[in-house]
Amino acid sequence: MLAGWLDPLYEAEEMRAVDAWAIAEQEVPSLHLMERAGIGLARAVVRAARPGPVRIVVGKGNNGGDGLVVARLLREEGRAVDVIAPAPLDGPTGDAAANLKRLPGAPPGPFEPGCLDGSGAVVDALLGTGFSGRPREPVAGAIAAINGQDAPVVACDVPSGVDASTGEVDGEAVRATLTATFHAPKPGLYVAPGAFHAGEVEAVEIGIPRGAPEPSRVGLISQRVLAGYPRRGSDGSKFASGVVVVAGGARGLTGAPAMAALAAQRAGAGYVQVAVPAPAQPVLELRLLEAMTRGLPDEDGAHSPAGVGELAEMAERAGAVVLGPGLGRTQAAGGFARESAQALEVPLLIDADGLNAHASQIESLRGRTASTVLTPHAAELGRLLDRSPDEVNAHRLACAREAANRSGAIVLLKGHDTIVAAPDGRVAVSPGGSPALATAGTGDVLSGLIGALLAKGLGPFEAAALGTLAHVRAGVAAAERHGADHVVAGDVIDALPAGLAASGSR
Repeated sequence: MLAGWLDPLYEAEEMRAVDAWAIAEQEVPSLHLMERAGIGLARAVVRAARPGPVRIVVGKGNNGGDGLVVARLLREEGRAVDVIAPAPLDGPTGDAAANLKRLPGAPPGPFEPGCLDGSGAVVDALLGTGFSGRPREPVAGAIAAINGQDAPVVACDVPSGVDASTGEVDGEAVRATLTATFHAPKPGLYVAPGAFHAGEVEAVEIGIPRGAPEPSRVGLISQRVLAGYPRRGSDGSKFASGVVVVAGGARGLTGAPAMAALAAQRAGAGYVQVAVPAPAQPVLELRLLEAMTRGLPDEDGAHSPAGVGELAEMAERAGAVVLGPGLGRTQAAGGFARESAQALEVPLLIDADGLNAHASQIESLRGRTASTVLTPHAAELGRLLDRSPDEVNAHRLACAREAANRSGAIVLLKGHDTIVAAPDGRVAVSPGGSPALATAGTGDVLSGLIGALLAKGLGPFEAAALGTLAHVRAGVAAAERHGADHVVAGDVIDALPAGLAASGSR
């Protein structure tokens, strides 16, 4: 069962189970479901359309049937509607065939060059939630033509060419202005690259009775997660508020651990310690007035494995350790990161070069006794899994789940669609990102924020999801003050209280 702070996202198989339950067990006629879907879709088309005829591009399946309902309803209102079928509709059966017979006016015509010119709106009713893989001709050509015209595009349930369950796109997919999705949204509408094809997402109620099967694997992070933020009590202390140790930094790389430490403090950690190579300690002491710093053994200005024991000693009172910001990629620093991950017996967040130190060795983290959170971007996850960044970005949900399964850790794959994957297959997806976060240091801010949440006692899945949403909201707040192009990581740190507030605009 999904956590109460997740809005459910239905994978294709789960949506089929809902339809089957409604039809077989609740005796809701399938034709009634299609009619309700078409009504909601027609309303969306009317809102999106500009002057000009509506062109509805239909396929043979139920998605095409939904489009035929829209055509009938709009024609009955006196609107100019052309129904266009890239492939002959001589094989539809069931509800799609019934709605083809009900269609008043001109029958569907062939897809010809220029047939979409001058449209007031184009409805994509080609491929449905059951589609996966690469669209074939003539559908592929129709998708290209839809993308090549300039009228608003309303997608039926999911943009054609997008895998509804994963967001994967193999070949070309429709780029919609609006997606009217039935009953509830699908993961592919929020997971990249599908998220960039969906446009605005609007859920359409189609008459599924209460008590329908609910999804158990993927959900959208909602503001309800913020209610779980542990606030300081009047009888608490700095130690009860959460103790965080940040381990990282090297010569010339002191900004990253400083950002992580400041973010942990602003996120409510009561006591923050920073472990850096001894030569870097004076710099950190000047930058961090409220944190304690400690210089560990170094090799040429970077962490040495000889410092692992001292870090473990520092962590004895900690609620969480953040390992990796500014660590560097020397052989000694990599050894320090790997040995520390095995030695520490407290919740651990690994980021940046702490992740790179585990390239091709992700399974080694399964032996940890305490919880682990990994926060890679696509390139770092690629190094963990021996894949290219392009492959990760093409299969983001699958790669995040694989990494979680192989490492036994919570994996937070950064991006506009930040994905939080658990080893048991559960996934939380960000409802969107902020362009303000596309600047150096904001990843370190996220690490410190989640480190503070772990130290305050939140479980790793909830801490990663709450941190993801609060980070985005802080980015939005910083952008409102400075403009998205002018935000720096320090602005996001200052905006963390707004990001963590239980109410707000996002």
